[in-house]
Amino acid sequence: MESGVPGGRPVLGDETAEIARVVVEQAPGVEKIPAAERVYAYVKAAILDRVYPGGELLTEGELATAVGVSRTPVREALLRLEESGLVKLYPKKGALVLPVLPQEINDVLEARELLETHAAAKVWPRRKQLIEVLTAKVDEMRAHRKAGDAKSFLEADRAFHEAIVGAAGNEILAKLYNSLRDRQVRMGVPGIEVQPARMDRSIVAHTEMIEALGGNSVKRFRELVVSHIEVAAADLRGVR
Repeated sequence: MESGVPGGRPVLGDETAEIARVVVEQAPGVEKIPAAERVYAYVKAAILDRVYPGGELLTEGELATAVGVSRTPVREALLRLEESGLVKLYPKKGALVLPVLPQEINDVLEARELLETHAAAKVWPRRKQLIEVLTAKVDEMRAHRKAGDAKSFLEADRAFHEAIVGAAGNEILAKLYNSLRDRQVRMGVPGIEVQPARMDRSIVAHTEMIEALGGNSVKRFRELVVSHIEVAAADLRGVR
């Protein structure tokens, strides 16, 4: 990924993750990234990595010191994180990192199924264009599985599904989906670390989806999408 800041704006791939890295490493150009973006990326990455676990209370002062900014951009970033469902703000106290609850797992997976099955039908006419992109993501998943890197594995998994939803061409649905996948990354990392064989099953499921895209049955493709989400649901509920 590029991390330079030509023209005063960072050139980034996975923008939030890259900004978080730049902040943590105090890399060149960090000062050119808007302060609120720095705080948002830093705190979001820390929550998804469980550096800030559910139930922890974050204060504006602590975050301002950690990122090296004033409290004003911290407030702006925390409002965005609250909108994303990652924290709950308490005036004059701070932001509580919300724990993952069983109902949240149910809600996220139900929304995922609605969005992904809709996208599966929409992308079918141009499915062949997706095969190369999705194959590259599965290759990344295999590499992360070999390295035992659960978080990076889930990020590649996430990118696989985002590519399908994004190819459906509805920007609003794509943004909504992105927020759901953030939540599921946080839900899924503990289980994959405990049961790494889940990564093997996931690779097989994604490979089957790619093979279905190369076939002539949209029904088969949609069935595989639903089946994959159902397996994810069973795995997530099994570690709670």
